[in-house]
Amino acid sequence: MPKILVVDDEAIITMQLEERLHAMGYTVAGMAASGEDAIGKARRLSPDLILMDIVMPGKLNGIEAAEVICSELDIPVIFVTSYADDAIIEKAKKARPYGYIVKPFSELEIKAAIEVALFRKAAERESKQNAEAARAATPLQPATLPGTAPGAVQEAEYLALPEIKTVLLKDIFSGIVLFLYVDPQVKDPIFKFAIEAGIQKGGRTFFAYHQSVLQKYFLEEGRSGRLFSRRIKPGELFLLHSLIEKCTQTLPPAGSGGSLQVLFDFSDTGEFDDIVAVKNMILKYRETGVPITGIIAASMAGLDHERIRLLSEGIAKIIVSTGKDTMISFAHSTFPPESITVVPQATIEDVVKKLLEPVILSILEKPISGFDIVHEIHNRYKVLIPQARIYTYLYELQKNGYLEMKVSGKSKLYYPTESGKKYIRQRLIEFKFVFRHIMGEEPALPVKKE
Repeated sequence: MPKILVVDDEAIITMQLEERLHAMGYTVAGMAASGEDAIGKARRLSPDLILMDIVMPGKLNGIEAAEVICSELDIPVIFVTSYADDAIIEKAKKARPYGYIVKPFSELEIKAAIEVALFRKAAERESKQNAEAARAATPLQPATLPGTAPGAVQEAEYLALPEIKTVLLKDIFSGIVLFLYVDPQVKDPIFKFAIEAGIQKGGRTFFAYHQSVLQKYFLEEGRSGRLFSRRIKPGELFLLHSLIEKCTQTLPPAGSGGSLQVLFDFSDTGEFDDIVAVKNMILKYRETGVPITGIIAASMAGLDHERIRLLSEGIAKIIVSTGKDTMISFAHSTFPPESITVVPQATIEDVVKKLLEPVILSILEKPISGFDIVHEIHNRYKVLIPQARIYTYLYELQKNGYLEMKVSGKSKLYYPTESGKKYIRQRLIEFKFVFRHIMGEEPALPVKKE
């Protein structure tokens, strides 16, 4: 298994990383608490990868230590830090890191960053070996770049990853969606957003899963009854029938706005017949007029063509994840519904960074800290925004009376006032019409009453 060196001056962070890395199947080669210590242990232990904090005590910070390690030992470094402002990121780039993770982090982020870094380093080494083998097999001197001494060995290129494509999904919560995934790392952000959207819309949300860490994010909603979650243990999948029936029977009367959103994640498809029976039960309820929507997700690891056909029967909306180089993004409900679209991730990054105001406003639905907004933007769009930009805008809203602030532990939580809710709603409507105007779309005309 890959050996990883953990470098951080906070003992709690190193212990947390060590525990998570062991659980994910990696070997922790050692731990260091300073830049100098990191260089010494990297030389002695020869790890496959280093998780490096940036701000640490001592003569060398994480960036300076990474520069030494990369140039001398050719070991890939991933920065794990609380700092995400532009100045720090620009300095970090000089060390040529293989990843940049902002605290607080999740297991999914850590594992994805490690796997991508190891893959990229292996690709670089293979490319370098192939180039050296080709030179050895060719009697002619390789061409040199202008200003380079003849015979000098060129440094291997800093290989880029394949371009990430982002799938934009709109109006996705109006029916039943079948979500088939290959990589389990893509599912938690999607279910987290779906739970938040269901809670915001009202009604009831039922989340059932084989394995998940999401329930800890919604403890208050669980206590208040807005979210009901249930882990599906082996041999207990048939119990979902009675639970679904109970949820539908206790819905408010038709026309009162009460609805049921089901979010079922079948990462274990061993009890496949029961999964199909659950799906058919949900579709039958919809046919009889029960207001039920949601996502039925299943891992493709245990599915063949016939099973996929059986799962998809009767479901019009189907999403299939295509791997690590594809992102899936659910639109916020304030924007108009559109069909499925695929765009480069770079386009998403440009839009989010340059049009940050509507993005922040769409997140200000419940008390939230500036740091959590940074983390939420990264979870939704995989875009890093400096905290200073977020707090500058939050302070402006607070100064104008649109936000109030309360202290919870060590965090400052911001939430909209009554006038703030009206302001946010109006601003999002204005943004929507501006976007339509720029794209040349005609807004819908109001219906005149006779």
